[in-house]
Amino acid sequence: MNRTVLLVRHPPVADAFRGVCYGSSDVPLSGDGLAGLKAVTDAVQAGGPVTHLYHSGLTRCVALAEEAAALTGLPAVVDARLRERCFGAWELRPWDDIYAETGDGMTGMVTHPGTWRPPCGETTYELRDRVLAWYVELPMVGRIVTVTHGGPIAVLLGTLPGFPVCRWADLVPTCGTAVLLPDG
Repeated sequence: MNRTVLLVRHPPVADAFRGVCYGSSDVPLSGDGLAGLKAVTDAVQAGGPVTHLYHSGLTRCVALAEEAAALTGLPAVVDARLRERCFGAWELRPWDDIYAETGDGMTGMVTHPGTWRPPCGETTYELRDRVLAWYVELPMVGRIVTVTHGGPIAVLLGTLPGFPVCRWADLVPTCGTAVLLPDG
């Protein structure tokens, strides 16, 4: 048996957090997000038996991971390395306000990924390093399902094939979708 790694981005968050930088903050799912759990879990089951199930531990991932655990009979293992990027002092602030204060300064996440960070937050490469540390510990065989966030998914989809950081933002899937790692 080969290894496959299916990355599932959590369903949409509550409307109150749209347009807000919530990063590693624990925010709830929207009513639509909760309604969409069945469709996502059906997609997870369609690929065959799941052997390992992981999630970030944040509320927006827990409901889906618990649903998948109930369907598969597997424990949903929490790994904090799967959390979204920590945006530090920007957390829970509107993106428009952040942009008004920093202008193009936030492009440092892409132009200087090893050194630029939001105030009290993570650099892009710190996010990459913790997600890759999780990835290299995965079993070499089995069907692994992981419920996580856009940033960690983009890190894996960008880093593993060697894409430059400037392309990673384009790799963030929409909420509630699943992506198969190409090299699983």
